[in-house]
Amino acid sequence: MAAEQSALPDIRPDGARPASSPSRGAGPDPAVEGPHKPDSAVVRDALGVGIAVGLSGFAFGVTSAGSGLTLLQTCALSLLVFTGASQFALVGALAAGGNPFTAAAGAFFLGVRNAFYGLRLSQLLALPRAVRPLAAQWVIDETTAVTLAQPTRRAARIGFTVTGLTLYVLWNLTTLAGAMGAEAIGDTDAWGLDAASPAVFLALLAPMLTTATERITAGLAVLLALGFLPVLPAGAPVLVAALAAPVVLVLKGRADGAKRPGSTPGAAPADGNSTKGAGR
Repeated sequence: MAAEQSALPDIRPDGARPASSPSRGAGPDPAVEGPHKPDSAVVRDALGVGIAVGLSGFAFGVTSAGSGLTLLQTCALSLLVFTGASQFALVGALAAGGNPFTAAAGAFFLGVRNAFYGLRLSQLLALPRAVRPLAAQWVIDETTAVTLAQPTRRAARIGFTVTGLTLYVLWNLTTLAGAMGAEAIGDTDAWGLDAASPAVFLALLAPMLTTATERITAGLAVLLALGFLPVLPAGAPVLVAALAAPVVLVLKGRADGAKRPGSTPGAAPADGNSTKGAGR
């Protein structure tokens, strides 16, 4: 659910000042030139993200109940899994008549990204070992985005905690409300609520596509999913769509390699001079 970070922030413990380096890029370093971000500002930003995304739990509750899951099963997914995109993918595949194992596999691959978030956040937050297993439950797109945006370790910890707590509580409450509401209104398809899952997922995904590579990957994934939708069982097209990422990365790597000077064997330099004896 978070945008790709083009440059990770230089987070240091409060009060730590780095040695000056002439090679550092231009722009103020908050740890050296300006005051730390106020705690109130961090809390405000974290609450904004947590509340905005937490309300989407209502759509999940409705979609899950409409897919045939019980109230207990729906609430258990939000309490124990707590990865919005994976939850929507799971219930969406089940609603389409997919095999539970195929649906779970698609949800698993979507959730794998959180493990990579955890590798980065473990360094930035440096939490005590005793609380790391509990904090791992909150390692998701939103908490990662808020944490990486902070200038200091103190601000990062506050942002992570407030975002995670707000989102976890609100997501589970709205999941319960959505599931109970779906049971009350009966057939969710008649109300068009079956479109809630893809609509919310697209709303969360669209802001993340900030580069041309990401947009191309998303577009190729859509084409793969739609192309295999008529011939594969429900849930399987999602797995095929995941192949878009390595394909785009391989093609991008080849294109970047071709642009590097001297990448073509035997190619003459642009100025026509020989590179022999240039001392490189």
